[in-house]
Amino acid sequence: MKRTFITIVLGLAVMLSLPVANTSAEQVIESRIGTEYHNIRIVQIVDGLEHPWAIDFLPDGRFIVTERPGRLNIIENGQKTQITNLPEIVNISQGGLLDVAIHPDYEQNGWIYISYSSGSSDETATTVSRGRIKGNRFVDVEQIFIQNRHSSPGRHYGSRLAFTEDNKLLISIGDRGVEPERAQDLNDHAGSILRVNDDGSIPLDNPFVDDPNALDEIYSYGNRNIQGLTVHPETGQIWASEHGPRGGDQLNLILPGANYGWPDVTTGQEYGTEQPFGQARSAPSVEDPVVDWHITIAPSGLAIVKGEHFPNWRGNFLAGGLASQQIRRIVMRNNTAVHQEELLREVLGRIRDVRVADDGYIYVINDHSEAGLFRIEPAD
Repeated sequence: MKRTFITIVLGLAVMLSLPVANTSAEQVIESRIGTEYHNIRIVQIVDGLEHPWAIDFLPDGRFIVTERPGRLNIIENGQKTQITNLPEIVNISQGGLLDVAIHPDYEQNGWIYISYSSGSSDETATTVSRGRIKGNRFVDVEQIFIQNRHSSPGRHYGSRLAFTEDNKLLISIGDRGVEPERAQDLNDHAGSILRVNDDGSIPLDNPFVDDPNALDEIYSYGNRNIQGLTVHPETGQIWASEHGPRGGDQLNLILPGANYGWPDVTTGQEYGTEQPFGQARSAPSVEDPVVDWHITIAPSGLAIVKGEHFPNWRGNFLAGGLASQQIRRIVMRNNTAVHQEELLREVLGRIRDVRVADDGYIYVINDHSEAGLFRIEPAD
């Protein structure tokens, strides 16, 4: 795959009025922001969230939102209801309660999946459990996955969840931050995407099932810290955005059994130096990124625009940015990025997650001690 370099076009952020109250508990906080193709507005659905990490949508229109300190919330009519009886969660550094995903057949089975860090204050592991909500409790709880090696410190958990078209669950696992070479070890979950059945068992068509020197659940490897993961609603392709070292963030098309190079192949630099990280910038045995951000965006959250509300963005990718405090809109043609635009730069602060619901609206959470859940909708 040929590496593609793209001209960045900055989105205009023209704010024309002060925040005004909506007729419901929602509040319009920016009434008109200009972008290349659509004027948009931002509606705050709820505030008072502490470092929220993920959003998903219940079929009845309610939201389910995680907070990293260990809270799972149902949001309805601007009100938060905390769900109790969660598994034991270790909230340390970048760890805590992380992603949430609703089973595609939720209306039939009621399963909700959460990822989190478990273990002790010394060593933790990325873990996934599923359960159902009854009243305000998480019940029928089953741990379906735990990383095969606990480690410290508490960072680079990865921890995004996504379901494929055939109801397989994808789990991203970060390299855990200290021994990056773990991402090249096929007997270590660190630095990989896993693919499992919805009960945690192993699909027989996984790429390494017949390899005695690899873990059966590994789907891709050589990934540093994937915090954006989505399945294309039309093609079924798996896409991931991941943190690189300084100047090495990536958007990747994930292929079964593919090696994405970390830490040997990367365009990033060592922190605090001008020296390249790794041994090469590209290699024949490694999948090159579709987008290679040489100016760090610190990606978290990834979605693809669908529906009727943003016709000129339909099919575009939206990648949240933490350090860059933006959403990056990416135009794709035949799996090649041909254009990018910065949206909401420094308007909401650090973007932790961005999702597109079945209603076609774009939903965002920001990463702060006093954060919120927001809806992006057309201003016209």
